[in-house]
Amino acid sequence: MNNFTQIHLKTSNLDIYTIRKTIFSVLKENTNKFSGRLLDIGCGKMPYKSHILEHSDVKEYTGLDIESAIEYDSKVKPNFTWDGKSMPFEDNSFECAFGTEVLEHCPEPEIVLKETFRVLKKGGVFFFTVPFLWNLHEVPHDEYRYTPFSLERHLKNSGFKAIEIKATGGWHASMAQMLGLWVRRSDMSSFKRKNLSKLLKPVISYLLKHDKAHNVVFKEGQMITGLYGIARK
Repeated sequence: MNNFTQIHLKTSNLDIYTIRKTIFSVLKENTNKFSGRLLDIGCGKMPYKSHILEHSDVKEYTGLDIESAIEYDSKVKPNFTWDGKSMPFEDNSFECAFGTEVLEHCPEPEIVLKETFRVLKKGGVFFFTVPFLWNLHEVPHDEYRYTPFSLERHLKNSGFKAIEIKATGGWHASMAQMLGLWVRRSDMSSFKRKNLSKLLKPVISYLLKHDKAHNVVFKEGQMITGLYGIARK
């Protein structure tokens, strides 16, 4: 079972459920924008490959990862690796590209974004997600938590236009995600973790059902779980 695309809420996955469910949901919303040759940047084990090939007009799927990337699955290898400075593709090579939870790991994000812009064809689509409320991960290669304003600036500086940025979740989802992370990842006894997980599972479910991410406005005091969006060349 691919728990990136077929995940169900359980006491054992309260930490990852919200983010994985949400990322796949917003990806599905935008799959119809993908076509032709697609570049998966920071592809890892390419958990969304099957869905995209089955539900879009993508004809060729190319996975790209950094040379020093963590190996999540020994059976799945990227089609290409790169040094983080220059992608091994000619200009105008792809109709679309995407990167889920990648840009927060880039020390100089505009290098990655400018390279993405370069290899996209005119009018090409770049889909992205980034976390906002998440624990330190892949330490020490965890660089940033973006606001919508900084992310838009980096995209514009890299040449992108028609930029749309939205929240993956608002206050309710943020509380659900934080409770899940706390109960599954903070320091506590296994007995306490087991019982608190059972107690918090219905609370997290309730919070997620009542979250209205589509109503989130990026204003003073707003809380978000993360960001996603589309930018075009």
